[in-house]
Amino acid sequence: MSPQERFAVNLRQARVKVGISQEELGNRCDLHRTEISLLERAGREPRLGTIVKLAGALETTPAELCAGISWLPQQRRFDVRQAPRPS
Repeated sequence: MSPQERFAVNLRQARVKVGISQEELGNRCDLHRTEISLLERAGREPRLGTIVKLAGALETTPAELCAGISWLPQQRRFDVRQAPRPS
């Protein structure tokens, strides 16, 4: 799983938890619905400003949207943990 894929899972789970559509999320953070769709399909890597907007619109934190993604400097690679399955 890549960092973009893990972010995509986290984003979708956060949006579903709040109970809003991709279109509503886009409206809340001034992004187009297609941008939300691309992010949720790991088709695009989000910029910092986008992560902050999404977190604010979903009433969560940027850290929560990036949960499970870390950088291993000694190995010069990302460590991406599988997302827990929603219950």
